[in-house]
Amino acid sequence: MNRYYVDLHIHIGRTWTGKPVKITGAKSLTFTNIIEHARHEKGLNMVGIIDSHSPEVILEMESLIRSGEINEHPDGGLVFGDLTVIPGSELEIYDEQSNGPIHLLCYFPNLSIMREFSSWLSEHLKNIQLSSQRVYVTGLILQKKVKELGGIFIPAHVFTPFKSLYGKGVKRSLTEVLDPDLIDGIELGLSSDTHMADQLGELHQYTFVTNSDAHSLAKIAREYQVIAMKEPTFLELQKALKREDDRYIIANYGLDPLLGKYHKTVCTECLTPLGHDNQPCNQCGGSKIIKGVADRILELKTADSSPPGRPPYVHQVPLEFIPGLGPRLLEKLVNHFGSEMAILHEVPYRALAEVVPVKIADLIMKARDGSINLAAGGGGKYGKIADQ
Repeated sequence: MNRYYVDLHIHIGRTWTGKPVKITGAKSLTFTNIIEHARHEKGLNMVGIIDSHSPEVILEMESLIRSGEINEHPDGGLVFGDLTVIPGSELEIYDEQSNGPIHLLCYFPNLSIMREFSSWLSEHLKNIQLSSQRVYVTGLILQKKVKELGGIFIPAHVFTPFKSLYGKGVKRSLTEVLDPDLIDGIELGLSSDTHMADQLGELHQYTFVTNSDAHSLAKIAREYQVIAMKEPTFLELQKALKREDDRYIIANYGLDPLLGKYHKTVCTECLTPLGHDNQPCNQCGGSKIIKGVADRILELKTADSSPPGRPPYVHQVPLEFIPGLGPRLLEKLVNHFGSEMAILHEVPYRALAEVVPVKIADLIMKARDGSINLAAGGGGKYGKIADQ
């Protein structure tokens, strides 16, 4: 069995003609730019591009297939050298049952099925061109359609205060919204990790995935997983999520939850950290809060430990978070060592110190082994590396 680096949540910012797809995504996030950057700069082996339902994105993929730059694997996935693309879609549901909005991820093996799904979606949303659109069906109907087409269904960033399964205080169980038997995995999001998520006993049966939710090229692979598969294909990914035939997630790599934008509860006015007792802010007197993921999970807690066999979750600081490691120096590192995955996992300290200042090499090694000091984020503001 082989090891593959996988990030399954990357947005399209613009089509090849410049039309917006993810409004908040960078203009440089075209399909072609993503696959080139993910393969050559990041060193990933599989990516999920989750705005592939957009008709112009489909046209771009078809053009790349006709030109021979990518090809469709018989077991699913679009192959670009040693990178495989899994076409997907992020959608939003919001109805009386979901009390949303809730974001959900759907993945399909090939363009033919993605075109069929896109055609079906166009009958149930307002703008098929755009990312993360509200689809006017229930979560159950969406699940059934995805499964009818042989797809993979994963609730997105499930603890984020906004647009997630557990984010709002009303929902206490995924069974209130979805069919638990039609879920292939759970995406944790940037402000939680495996230990936190496993405090919800109903999640113990699911494989956890950690993805970047990238809105720019630089954010690709800020979270990812290493998966044991025979080869990087849609069919192998399905097996790994189900832990079948010795396919499985070896480890999840993600931000320490302290670095996430919504880890702690804060005042909405001044972002002062607050307790979980909903008391007014003692800094500005504000009464509105953004509840942190850590406090929300404590409200929902039904378990004390992870189930047997749960893969390790490795707290890893993305290179862009390292103080002093700007774009030019990072480019120098990547050019020297081949990819960000190599820098994060393989390059020894002595080799790093020959290319970048010793202080930065020290921080990279501390980030690699989880010994770096962090200041928590909240209210939409990322945490940061504290003084060492």
